[in-house]
Formats: sequence, C-alpha cells, structure tokens
Amino acid sequence: MKQSKLFFKTRKEVPSDADSINASYLVRAGFVQKHMAGAYAYLPLGLKVLRKIEAIVREEMNNLGGQELLMNIMQPKELWQKTGRWDEMNDVLYKSGDEKNQVAMAPTHEEEVTTIVKTNISSYKDLPLAVYQIQTKLRNEPRAKSGLLRGREFQMKDMYSFHESEESFSNFYESSKKAYLNFYNRIGLAAKIVEASGGVFTEKHSHEFQVFTPVGEDLIYYCDHCDFAQNKEIAEVKEGDACPKCGGTIKADSGIEVGNIFPLETKYSKPLEAKFVGKDGVLRDMIMGCYGIGLTRCLGTIVEIYYDSAKNRMIWPKEVAPFAVHLISLGQNQAAEEIYQDLQKKNIEVLFDDRDLSAGQKFAEADLIGCPQRIVISAKTLAEDSIEYSDFSGETETKLVKISELNIA
Repeated sequence: MKQSKLFFKTRKEVPSDADSINASYLVRAGFVQKHMAGAYAYLPLGLKVLRKIEAIVREEMNNLGGQELLMNIMQPKELWQKTGRWDEMNDVLYKSGDEKNQVAMAPTHEEEVTTIVKTNISSYKDLPLAVYQIQTKLRNEPRAKSGLLRGREFQMKDMYSFHESEESFSNFYESSKKAYLNFYNRIGLAAKIVEASGGVFTEKHSHEFQVFTPVGEDLIYYCDHCDFAQNKEIAEVKEGDACPKCGGTIKADSGIEVGNIFPLETKYSKPLEAKFVGKDGVLRDMIMGCYGIGLTRCLGTIVEIYYDSAKNRMIWPKEVAPFAVHLISLGQNQAAEEIYQDLQKKNIEVLFDDRDLSAGQKFAEADLIGCPQRIVISAKTLAEDSIEYSDFSGETETKLVKISELNIA
C-alpha cells in the first residue's frame, strides 16, 4: 500500500474526552473515529488490526473443534422471556419495536444458539457440539469509558458448547483454556487464567483471562510461584498471604479482562427445552458452556501494553500489525519503489511512504502507525548501497543493511 493513497489522518491534539491510552492513541493515529460514548468506527488501519485478531481467534476456535455460524442481533422478546432475562437484563439490554413486536438487541446469544441447536440435534450421537460466531454486540453500558475497553457497541467472539455429560463438558472446558492462551499469546498478550464468580452458580467458578496493567479495573490476587489466581470478588486471600495451593506468596495486580469462560449446566437448555436422547433412551437436558473473547477489547488492551507514551510510539505485535514493514523514502522514491515491488512479490505487507513530506513528519507518523519493522532509504544510505533497517521487536533496533542482503520475514 502506498501511503499517498491510504485513507488516514493523524492528529497532534489529544481528544478532550480521552480517558485512557487507547482512547487517545487510536483516534490520534487514525485507527478509529469516535461518534458517541462507547461507539467507534474502524478506519482502514484499525480495521486491518481487528481483522487480523479475528483471523487468529478463528484459527484457534476451529482447531478446538468449533464450527462458525452467524446469528441475529435482533431476537424476539418471547425468547428472552423464557429464560427470564428480558427483565433481568433490563438495565443493559437494548430493546426495540412497538409493544406487539418488541425485540432484544442481543448482547449475548445463549437464547438463540440454544434454540438453533435444539432444532437440529436430538441424539447423544450428535454431541458434543461447539459453535461460535464473530459478531457486533450491543450493550447499554452505563459506564462506557476507557476507549475500546468498555463500549456499547463492540466486536466479540462467543462460542457455545453442548454436551451429554459433565465429563464431556469438563474435557472441552479445559481444552478451551489452552486454545484461549494460544490466542492471547499470538496477539501479544500475556493473559493469566483467573478464577471468578460463577454467576448463577454458587458452587462453581467461571474463569477469566486477565492481562495485568495499571489501568485494569479488576484486582487480581495471584501466587508468585504457581498458577493460583482469583478475582477480588471471590478471593479468600489477600496480598502477602500464603498461597492455599502451593504455599507461595500472594501478590496483587490490576488487570483487564479480555475473555471469560462459563459453565452453564442446564440454565438455558432446561427452559428452552434443548433435550437429547441418551444411550439409554432417556430424554435429558443438554449440558452447556459459553466462551467469550472481546476482540475490540483485546485491540484496546494491546495498545495499553505496547504504546510508549514517553516516545509517543506504538509497536504492534507482528501477527496483528496493520503492516509488517513500513518503507520510508526520503527523496529516493525510485530506489524505494524497487524494494516495495520486491516485498510485494514475496507477499509481505508493506506500507510505502512515498509522500513529499519532511523526514520529521514521516518519522512522527511512522511512530504512531507502529509497524514492527521499518526500512528507511535515503541518499546517505544509497551512497553505501544500503538501507536503514529497524526491528522494533528485536534487541537491536536500527542497523545498516546492504540492499542485496535485505531479508524481511
């Protein structure tokens, strides 16, 4: 992509209502545009990052055995009344239509997915089953804030599993933890599995995936030696205590929740009559689980972790960067064009800054765009048949490389 053709514009001023790093950076760098509290439009750079996050989560969910579908945002009132959530979620549930034709603008899809599955599955031979979607969610969030971290309109991956037995559910639930950690690792987030409230279930915990950062809303107590970790809402330990699992020392940190998984048992299958015939011929309620990842929240969290406020510079993790390489020409477009064409032939995503601007302007915008690799070509570097190469994710940021030896992965 030639930067002279890219639809984007950076801004020097910090948005007056920005209350977090990601809220400020993503607008200033031209990745998103805010239209109202909790609702952002994704401009080309922001959408490229979001689509890469989606592609990675899709790979991991497919590897887990999930099958992708796409459900309705608008759902009939009667469906939500069957589970009691039409009234229970009244504070956050967007509702539309007249009294006779009211619909829920779904923030989650347990009701619809259960109805779909019960219509198509009737035997234990069809179980277990896991289906997921990547979709826009709507939630009347009373505290829309922190940019993409708490929004009213957001992108989410939600998966639902259906089982004939607790053993089958438990096995899938544990496998989902591994798939989630793979996903977070690939997008550059060091997520920790944390026990949290089980919601409607007092005897069971759900599990959150938390990324430690000072801006996180949650307080997490965790062991410095083993994998024990609990959200403050259920914690029976405090900082400095001995770990109940291994005896290590309990520490405390703030975290951003970037995903969660829940055992649902028969909370939805029972009222919606999602049943199957077991091996013994007995009709039973399906056992369910749900598994969510806030994809736009992940994007915002990546910014909170990787944006360097001191240098006013972003460095995107390689798998989600808008472009793999930023090629900057300082008055040497002909030589840069050859490198650009060569990189494209190798299927390497490259942003070529071919504009007639000062070096200072180009570098300032490149720092904001945040590609993990940078190539600078100038009269000075050409005098040595070289380019200036930077890998911001490596130990050595900048070095001269002969053009003939340039090898970009």
